[in-house]
Amino acid sequence: MQNGYVESFNGRTRNELLNESLFFGLDHARSAIPEWADDDNHFRPHSSPGYQTPASSAESMAANGSNATQDESFAFPPVAHTAPFGVFKAAEALIGAG
Repeated sequence: MQNGYVESFNGRTRNELLNESLFFGLDHARSAIPEWADDDNHFRPHSSPGYQTPASSAESMAANGSNATQDESFAFPPVAHTAPFGVFKAAEALIGAG
């Protein structure tokens, strides 16, 4: 297992879209796949973000200004770690010194 999130998405995509759909050509696939992605992102709740849709989960995170959803028992991991104390001052000094 390389990345659980990616493998989970690939499995769901295979089960819910590719195994259930018969594409009649490339143009049909190009129209059906974005429709499925829109439905998956905006109308189907997912268990990972507290049984919210990914779009509503992102909206609540943006509105709260944090990584937590409205269900405080669930929180997304941080995207990046904050810099240790003093790093910004050292960087500013180096930039100022040229």
